[in-house]
Amino acid sequence: MRTDDKLDQMEEHLPTDRIKPPRMTRTRLWLLWGTLAVYAAIVAGVLANTSLVTIDWQLMFFRPYKQWPEFHAFLDYFVVLGQRGPTALAVAAWLGWRCWRQRNLHPLLVLGASLLLLNITVGAAKLGMGRLGPHYATVVGSNEMWLGGDIFPSGHTANAVVTWGVLAYLATTSLRRRILSVIAALGALGVGMTTVYLGTHWVSDVMLGWAAGLLVLLAMPWLEPGVTWVEDRLMGILLRLWLRLRPDSLRGPLPAGALAPEVSRQRAAADGEVLVREAVGATTGSRATHAPEGWPHHPPRPHTSRAERSPVTPTGSRRPPHADRFPRGTTPFGPAPGRPRNGA
Repeated sequence: MRTDDKLDQMEEHLPTDRIKPPRMTRTRLWLLWGTLAVYAAIVAGVLANTSLVTIDWQLMFFRPYKQWPEFHAFLDYFVVLGQRGPTALAVAAWLGWRCWRQRNLHPLLVLGASLLLLNITVGAAKLGMGRLGPHYATVVGSNEMWLGGDIFPSGHTANAVVTWGVLAYLATTSLRRRILSVIAALGALGVGMTTVYLGTHWVSDVMLGWAAGLLVLLAMPWLEPGVTWVEDRLMGILLRLWLRLRPDSLRGPLPAGALAPEVSRQRAAADGEVLVREAVGATTGSRATHAPEGWPHHPPRPHTSRAERSPVTPTGSRRPPHADRFPRGTTPFGPAPGRPRNGA
């Protein structure tokens, strides 16, 4: 079967569980700018020592972990849902299976791009504002800014929003996206409040972490062109490595998904190499083994039904009907042309 025929078949076997990623719609853009305004308001409120800082200190003196000590052991484990290493490995394992199923790297690359953007933005804010946490506070009632800390915004909270929110971003149906969005929101809310319970973050840290993580998710459609460009390059590299290890895979059926166009290009290149080998073989007298696509093809033999075939004799040979009535070399109208009569 020719490559063109296989390309036609490939259209019928494309994976059906992948949809287009969310676009930067007007609603999404309004949400982005609104969340950015909330982010700026929280930072301004902490810098100006407003009532937001007062609430921070009131909760710190309340010490929730002493009020409800029975939850302490469970929440020590629950807060791991916002820790970057374990959550990234868990989500990457699930998205890796999706990559294998869809035959592309898009889910893993989206996760990597979102975590990279999160680390850059949240890390820069942490180091830039340098706020100290409740356990290391120095002056009662102060905002504890510019003192070399790294807890504003809350990294656990922002990471919970982004890592679990990516699953909703990559959901394949609207219903799944809504369900996963609710689950991710509740998980991020629980992780943020757990850090307040344990006394590792101020309330304003958690609020800014929610806003920072949501900004990353809302900005992801702007990163899609770059993700697609990286995916095409990586898939090309992986395909070339695979074809170098398994050159016979060019002769098999085309794979479904993003690999099919690259395989067809590799097959075209392989046909070109065969043409060069045939040209060299023609000059040296060797026998050609492959006909290029531009050469004329031999038409297939016409199909003949069983009723149209000549009858089979008892010995198994196919001879014309009534062949035994006339001697060899004669016809019903006399001797065959070009043959002498018997005995002549």
